[in-house]
Amino acid sequence: MSDKRQRGVGLHTVDPVWQQMREEGARLVEAEPMMASAIHAAILHHKGFDEALAYRIASKLETDEMPALMLRELAEEALAADAYIGEAARADIMAVYERDPACERVIQPLLYFKGFLAIQCQRVAHHLWKNARRDVALYIQMRVSEMFSIDAHPAARIGKGLMIDHAHSIVIGETAVIGDDVSMLHGVTLGGTGKEGGDRHPKIGDGVLIGAGAKVLGNITVGKCSRVAAGSVVLKAVPANTTVAGVPAKVVGEAGCSRPSHSMDHAITAEDILPDC
Repeated sequence: MSDKRQRGVGLHTVDPVWQQMREEGARLVEAEPMMASAIHAAILHHKGFDEALAYRIASKLETDEMPALMLRELAEEALAADAYIGEAARADIMAVYERDPACERVIQPLLYFKGFLAIQCQRVAHHLWKNARRDVALYIQMRVSEMFSIDAHPAARIGKGLMIDHAHSIVIGETAVIGDDVSMLHGVTLGGTGKEGGDRHPKIGDGVLIGAGAKVLGNITVGKCSRVAAGSVVLKAVPANTTVAGVPAKVVGEAGCSRPSHSMDHAITAEDILPDC
């Protein structure tokens, strides 16, 4: 168990993530009174995590066309109907907290990190998409792109424990699938290769690490616990537990560890390189 997990979250509460967020919020208000109104509105005013998440989604996406109250009702309905949304959001918070050295408190992703917020909006939009409310889902996609510079289609399937660092210029296509415990940096594209229809976007396995600016294109699989080096253009399937790099990308070595998305180690060392590379 990491030092952060030992410091941050207890194991004997009904919702340890929410309890920790409330405790941190109370300390933040005491230390920085200028933040009191914001922290009460985002955290301390709410009875539970799902309610706070719905409020935060609505407050970030609201427009004159789609007021916050309406968006909050949509988000609350989605969270109530699909427990996975809240479960995945909690896992995402802990993924950010444990993997991002810039994240010092559990409360920070909900308050400040656009990668976390954008993915939670996509999870709500995905629920709407699955339930034949596609225009509302597409409206949320548009607002997420405008607010967070992340274009994630509501039909894309995203696993829990996702960490997006910096989170600028991320593209996730309609038929993309992202597994659990994936980490990616800014500028990543999970896209198609042209105008073809149907299943045309990448399938990212559990535990994968995708470096800044990498492009994974087409209906290809990136095997579990692999690494995609920064700036790579991946056009062919990636075997599990390997590192790919280059334009076009090719296998340059082993993954370097059992869970690259957790280690966040982008370096390719001599020990990682396969003998025939």
